[in-house]
Amino acid sequence: MVVILTEQQVLSTKQVCSSCLMADSGGLPRWRKGKLCCGHLVENSISDRLENSPYCDRPKIYECEMGFRVTNIK
Repeated sequence: MVVILTEQQVLSTKQVCSSCLMADSGGLPRWRKGKLCCGHLVENSISDRLENSPYCDRPKIYECEMGFRVTNIK
């Protein structure tokens, strides 16, 4: 599931991407082959904290053209 990360919450992409000009025809982020096509890969403190967690793999975090952090969680 592709989600939007903020400092205090996790949002559905439907809440944010539906108004983005870069979204696909369904109003969702352009996520193809495990990569966000409408943004770029970033490293940040969220991914650094997750790296040390024994409960999950470190997800790749992207920043979309609108400035939101986007990741794919399983």
